[in-house]
Amino acid sequence: MAPTSNILRAARPILRQRAAGSSPFFTSQNQQFFRQQFRQQGKRWQSTASGEQQETASWFKRAWESEVGIKTVHFWAPVMKWALVLAGISDFARPAEKLSFAQNFSLMCTGLIWTRWCFVIKPKNMLLAAVNFFLALVGITQISRITMHEMNKKETVKDVVEAKVKA
Repeated sequence: MAPTSNILRAARPILRQRAAGSSPFFTSQNQQFFRQQFRQQGKRWQSTASGEQQETASWFKRAWESEVGIKTVHFWAPVMKWALVLAGISDFARPAEKLSFAQNFSLMCTGLIWTRWCFVIKPKNMLLAAVNFFLALVGITQISRITMHEMNKKETVKDVVEAKVKA
């Protein structure tokens, strides 16, 4: 839609005619004048008065032309980031003693910070927010596993020490 200033600029001659008391405002001649003005400015004239239904664009066309569409880095960055999520999920099969606390803590923090940021930036990028949310979940899960393993290990050492003291 054209900004208001462009509409008013195109309507000045007609408004002057109207003020002088000549023909009514919405005549076919005036509509033709508006169309010519908008075409000169490189804009399309859209009218709901004509009764023509506008054709809705396909999903693919809207996704392609969107600010966060398929052809932008806003789309491909989260797609590539899913590799981090999948790598974290594949680490669920590894024993907890072989996991890095620092690495999983950084994944968790990255996921949390960027999830929040995806809702602050404009345009909002829901695909990037989703991948970062899952990255945070993977980090939280792995940190929980590492912490539980460390707590169980300490209890085992404590039990061993107590058993040796009693013997």
